[in-house]
Amino acid sequence: MRVIATAGHVDHGKSSLVLALTGTDPDRFAEEKRRGLTIDLGFAHAVLPSGEGISFIDVPGHIRFLRNMLAGVGGIDACLFVVAATEGWKPQSEEHLRILELLGARHGVIALTKVDLVDDEWRDIATLEVLDHVAGTFLADAPIIGVSAPTGAGLDELRDALDTLVATTPQAIDRERPRLWVDRVFAAKGSGTVVTGTLTDGSLQVDDRVAVGSRHDDVRVRSIQSLGSTMQYIGAGNRVALNLSGVEHTEVSRGDAVVHPKQWRPTNRFDASLHVLERLEHEVSRRGAYVAYIGSGEFTVKLRVLGDEAIQPGANGLIRLHLPEALPLLPGDRFILRESGRNETVGGGEVLDIAPVLPASKARPNRDINRVIAERGWVTVDELVLLTGERLEATIGQWVVTAGAVDALRASVLERVSTAGPLGLDIASLDDRERAVLATIDTVDIDNGRAREAEVRDPLADHPFVAALLAGRFTPPDATNVDKTELRLLIRSARVVERDGIYFHPQTIDDAAHAAAALLAESPDGFTVAQFRDVTGSTRKHALPLAAELDARGITRRRDDLRIGGPRLPVVGGADEGAHTA
Repeated sequence: MRVIATAGHVDHGKSSLVLALTGTDPDRFAEEKRRGLTIDLGFAHAVLPSGEGISFIDVPGHIRFLRNMLAGVGGIDACLFVVAATEGWKPQSEEHLRILELLGARHGVIALTKVDLVDDEWRDIATLEVLDHVAGTFLADAPIIGVSAPTGAGLDELRDALDTLVATTPQAIDRERPRLWVDRVFAAKGSGTVVTGTLTDGSLQVDDRVAVGSRHDDVRVRSIQSLGSTMQYIGAGNRVALNLSGVEHTEVSRGDAVVHPKQWRPTNRFDASLHVLERLEHEVSRRGAYVAYIGSGEFTVKLRVLGDEAIQPGANGLIRLHLPEALPLLPGDRFILRESGRNETVGGGEVLDIAPVLPASKARPNRDINRVIAERGWVTVDELVLLTGERLEATIGQWVVTAGAVDALRASVLERVSTAGPLGLDIASLDDRERAVLATIDTVDIDNGRAREAEVRDPLADHPFVAALLAGRFTPPDATNVDKTELRLLIRSARVVERDGIYFHPQTIDDAAHAAAALLAESPDGFTVAQFRDVTGSTRKHALPLAAELDARGITRRRDDLRIGGPRLPVVGGADEGAHTA
């Protein structure tokens, strides 16, 4: 289904034309019907001769209701531009056309209404006037269809033109990250909160958990409607009504967005391009009271011009906008800028960077993803998706990095390794990025949590304390004079065994295991610590931690004051027995 916005001057017959095409009066309010004037957005849908569904957003034409018009044209596929043959091109026609261009509209059909009220010559003059005004715009080659809503003249030709428009307008892109800007919210009897909008960028389904605006991040989609039908799933590019559970209708307003919260990084400032309208009679600078129209919302903003003091009429420039609340934006999103003090449309532009890291004095944003990476140095793959909507392969680890940033960090890590001393650099002192870089360096060896240059000999290989423990066997020396860092590394590398503050050589543990096995061969019911002390020739100070180590390894098990055999008790026999005793 395609979404088409009407546009044009007040009282040129937009609503009547939508009613004639769809059978639905888009003017919903009594005041609109009484005054014959569209005040707020209206919605209707129809099926074209081809069978393609089409939704209309009927926007107000009067200057006083411009904010409502802007709320309706943010997510459209194309436009139905309406000009009355009786009045011709009007100021509001011009403003609507410029707004559509600023929002990036590229497709449309022109309806010349009320042709039943003019003669052929007047109709031809009106057509030429329209052609003159749309020359050089996206509507330059759009068909101009003369119609009369009351008589039905030209409606079939207009339907055919809309069919062609739908067939030639690109489908909405599904980026698998849905976003719906709320343009209407109400409470439905028996259902609760209902919001409507045009779904873009992805799909939604019943029971999805979504965020609504900046205040509610755990709301459930209770049901979905589109074109008057209830459905379980709805894709991008459709007009949608969502019944929401977990939020009151008084807590939602036009301009809020419905999104999957983990897929977006809401921002309250962004850098953007700005095209200033040529007809403007003054430059655009930070001085002024500005309002930005983004999605379906109107937001008071603070503006900073980047690079220059001001942007001249008809020129393009760069700006930074500060929002009063965080919005889920992406580069490529369009906006309209108005100055509320002068009550005029200033221009419009495109979001370029949703989370600028450079100060405004240095920022020169563009849509190049490499700029985003370069300015941040390191950015994770997932963070880059949130910032740009694009997913790149990781350069290193989980990060996308410029070559210069990797080289700089690699040099820094190598310097730390080379100056760390013979024990090497403790890897725990590195952050995640540094560890990822370390893993790519071929000239560094990593062992037991330490990194040292590959040609450097392991200083622990022939450590004197290890030799002393082996010589001491069951009565080893203490570690009073051993460097604490070296001792920790000796234990971590299994060169030394520590139990209850006493240190043993690994071979001593093996010898103690065989000694225990020999004791149990003679006394199957178990042995005491005193017996174990005597057979090993040790002291109680050393026999107790040795027995505890054997228990911990499953070689023996403690039963009251005795040690009995465990599942890992070695087999006694042959020449091994000579090693069992001191």
